Amino acid sequence: MSKYVFGVDLGGTTVKMGLFNPEGEVLEKWEIPTRKEDSGKLILPDIAASIKEKMNAKGFAKEEVIGVGIGVPGPVDSEGVIYKAANLGWGVFSIKEEMTALLDGIAVEAGNDANVAALGEMWKGGGQGHDNIVAVTLGTGVGGGIIVNGKILTGATGAGGEIGHIHLDDTEPEVCGCGKCGCLEQYASATGIARLARRRLAMDDKESSLRGKDINAKVVFDAVKEKDEVAMEIARQFGEYLGRGLAAVACVVNPEVFVIGGGVSKAGPVLMDYIKAPYEAKVFHGCANAEFALATLGNDAGIYGAAKLVLG
Repeated sequence: MSKYVFGVDLGGTTVKMGLFNPEGEVLEKWEIPTRKEDSGKLILPDIAASIKEKMNAKGFAKEEVIGVGIGVPGPVDSEGVIYKAANLGWGVFSIKEEMTALLDGIAVEAGNDANVAALGEMWKGGGQGHDNIVAVTLGTGVGGGIIVNGKILTGATGAGGEIGHIHLDDTEPEVCGCGKCGCLEQYASATGIARLARRRLAMDDKESSLRGKDINAKVVFDAVKEKDEVAMEIARQFGEYLGRGLAAVACVVNPEVFVIGGGVSKAGPVLMDYIKAPYEAKVFHGCANAEFALATLGNDAGIYGAAKLVLG
């Protein structure tokens, strides 16, 4: 009887891997470097070699492996085809087919890393007990993963869930990483919060503990917790953008819960206070009861979700 599952979270610097049982208990975790040279040709063979090495060390055969799930930083469709991953040097090809061949026929499932992390949070994290969730990752950018009736919403080319690029501001002069202006991630990401803070501090000389500091999202929310008025203004502006963006998402996918993760989420429950009110003010009444929860799996969300990809 097959009794093992591998979950793989492919990042730009390291590949995180986990060995699971079918109940979702992680038995072992490890990492290998992501070797991006030569247009990323070494990445999948390295992953396959590491999995085989782990199987040999544990002394089990491929017949005991249910499958291998992998989350990758790029759009992946429901058939396991990736539509380019620029930071890895990849073009368009079937991850599923290539990895299955490298693993001598072991079943493989692939998905976008943010979507896969959302699946992990639904299964064993902040969204546990729900089948319809939107996972929001507030990091350098704003990532999103949408789960509808327990399944990842991939869209036609795997770009479903790119909520960071919802357009919110026609007046924004700076360009987002996607090449457009006024995207949600320009205001709700860690870099976006720092941008809002610098702009607010430049408006006037109002006293604030933020002045003279190296501004980042953590510094802003630390000041919010100390009731710094300028920091609270910045947090309200951040919350207005994110609340509006999530209200738009809710009208399309009607989630039971928004699971907030990423570095910014380390600010804790205070974050929710600034998101909920703008959300409730803008959202369609039929979606107003969505809950808000903090992600709980941290950097392990990707490997849990990758394992769940295989288990279904």
